[in-house]
Amino acid sequence: QIGLRIRMSCDPQPEMPEGYLGPQERFNELGLSVQSHTDPVITARDNHYEIKMKHRGPIKVTHQLQSCKDEKDYSEFVFTQIKDGVVQLLLHFPSPGWYKLQIYALPLSDPSKSLPNVYNYLIHCTKTLNPCFPFPKQYVQWKDGCYLYEPLNLCESTKLTHLENKGGPVFEGTCNLNQYRGKDKKVTLNANFGEDESKYSTMLEYHIK
Repeated sequence: QIGLRIRMSCDPQPEMPEGYLGPQERFNELGLSVQSHTDPVITARDNHYEIKMKHRGPIKVTHQLQSCKDEKDYSEFVFTQIKDGVVQLLLHFPSPGWYKLQIYALPLSDPSKSLPNVYNYLIHCTKTLNPCFPFPKQYVQWKDGCYLYEPLNLCESTKLTHLENKGGPVFEGTCNLNQYRGKDKKVTLNANFGEDESKYSTMLEYHIK
């Protein structure tokens, strides 16, 4: 006589179509390679998470994050940026569960607005230990080599201002945004590239709730 004790998962891994997970057709062609997570199925024991990939040559990258439960889009909870040959994806998961992270890329010189899918992750978030905020919306020119150190979101303790050049390509500044708290306002980061001093391009958009 053999006794068996089996623990069934209350949140089993969802089935994905064959060939969906991992690298897609143009992944290697674009000079991309995984750095932080070689397995496309990930268990995230915290709802603040980071994934890194390496790349060769200038590229542009975007993403889509969806809940497997109801296909709801959570792409605003992912922030993608590139620095020193590394693609960094910062993720905030609003609640525990399974999520699909789809990554899209093209060479920076390619004028196409439609980026092909190059890699797919399936992520299981098991705990939500930290507050979850959407990241600022990224505009096209921001993805052309810009990098955000801080703030990654505008919570009640965050201040932002007119930015001053601190040497090289780094700009910093602070301003008081308390008057906009609770008023569902937007704050944008704008830049002038020197062609016309009266024109500023929107680079990032924060949402203050």
